[in-house]
Amino acid sequence: MLRVKQIKLKIDQTEKDLKTKIAQKLKIKESDILNLIINKKSLDARDKNNLIYVYEIDINVKNEQSILKKHLKDVTKTPDETYKLPKSGNKVINNQIIIVGSGPAGLFAGYMLAKAGYKPLIIERGEDIDNRVKTVEKFWETGKLNLNSNVQFGAGGAGTFSDGKLNTGHKDIRNKEVLRIFVQNGAPKDILYLNKPHIGTDLLRDVIKNMIEKIIKMGGEIKYNTCLTNIITDQNKLTHIEINHQKTIPCDNLILALGHSSRDTFEMLLKQGLNIVPKPFAVGLRIQHPQFLINYSQYGTNHLNLPPASYKLTYQTSKKRGVYTFCMCPGGYVVNASSEKNMLVVNGMSNHSRNSENANSAIIVTISPEDYGKNPLDGINFQRKLEKKAYEIGGGNIPVQLFKDFVQNKPSQKFNSINPIFKGNYVLTNLRDIFPPYIFEALIEGIQNFGKKIKGFDCDDAILAACESRTSSPIKILRDENLTSNIQGIYPCGEGAGYAGGIMTSAIDGIKIAEILIKTYKPL
Repeated sequence: MLRVKQIKLKIDQTEKDLKTKIAQKLKIKESDILNLIINKKSLDARDKNNLIYVYEIDINVKNEQSILKKHLKDVTKTPDETYKLPKSGNKVINNQIIIVGSGPAGLFAGYMLAKAGYKPLIIERGEDIDNRVKTVEKFWETGKLNLNSNVQFGAGGAGTFSDGKLNTGHKDIRNKEVLRIFVQNGAPKDILYLNKPHIGTDLLRDVIKNMIEKIIKMGGEIKYNTCLTNIITDQNKLTHIEINHQKTIPCDNLILALGHSSRDTFEMLLKQGLNIVPKPFAVGLRIQHPQFLINYSQYGTNHLNLPPASYKLTYQTSKKRGVYTFCMCPGGYVVNASSEKNMLVVNGMSNHSRNSENANSAIIVTISPEDYGKNPLDGINFQRKLEKKAYEIGGGNIPVQLFKDFVQNKPSQKFNSINPIFKGNYVLTNLRDIFPPYIFEALIEGIQNFGKKIKGFDCDDAILAACESRTSSPIKILRDENLTSNIQGIYPCGEGAGYAGGIMTSAIDGIKIAEILIKTYKPL
């Protein structure tokens, strides 16, 4: 099989034209191409008058060796990108491997272990998908918060209520395997090759359900409404875990696939001697614009048949503080993503169609231990202070303000040209009351700079909502080269433990932990 790069089609051409383009590039007949598979597809929008799709194609072709001998540019032998689980080790496993959390890290660790015959147990403090969705929708309607099952906790983790972005800058053979598993469980096939793939929260829910069903069919288990409340050790080695402050279970291999919102669990783990350190993170707010404004900026006038446009912006302020966009949701919603009593946090979410009227993104400011303290949980305390203020000034509703009023330091009174799109109740107020000056000053300077890159980004009527404080984990649970913590038998994993930043990197980290255990132990 050959890999052919830099095949370019105009946006009004179809994928049926690919074979013609490839044949021209290789100087062969179209009939010589036996079949083709799209490996990558991206949109080149640098020239707004000449938008093109750029493809990377794998083909089976007659006389492959004769084509390779031509040494044509952008034509190579297709590399073997097949992922294979490692061979099982020889050590006898005494107890069932337990995974804490069913987000991407825990789910993929469990999937791989179950596939290899290890029959893992996943414990999840929240509800299954169907009940979790009902609980979250009720919260958005009434404000009644379930502390254990919400936008942050429950089957699928925080990513279940997100845009479902699957892009990552990491080159890892596990990337393709994660995408293949998603497709095998109901995700759209185009995620295998799109440059910026996403599933969308509506489709992701079914994918997660299917993955969990397969884990169970392969011998694994999952227990919902089951929270890790303690760990028991003997001579620095894990022996048991406690769940729901009631039951103790024998356990000598524990994968901590905690989300970044598992604050009570972090407190317990630190108290029990786990090596936890603070790490940098970022906080800020969400901004909404009409999606057509973003489309026009990114595509020009030729955007009617293209997918909703996205953006990624960065800036360093005059005071040398980083400001950047994060988790941009084309055609999405800003949602109340709270998980603690009397605290409020927002996030962005999109369905697969991304057909909402507005685009939204987090605008966040870098925060380091120098800003909040050197103790392991000081970053969590910093987040909580912001979330408590957000809850108070919004009266439990999402606090919202127009950008012009944010700049002028006055509460907003009404919306103007942009219609607000939220999941959860909201109220107009003054967001400056939430943040210390160095944060809101950086936000203003950053948004104004972004207005130079995307016309209208800093418009008066842009809708701001706060606070966005769960961008990444404020802690790291240290682990060694064998991916184990200072307590033998505990494997910190994924975003909550400080080793990932999104669905893909979390899933990959979960697979890495599974590989370590597979190499060590015999299957059950």
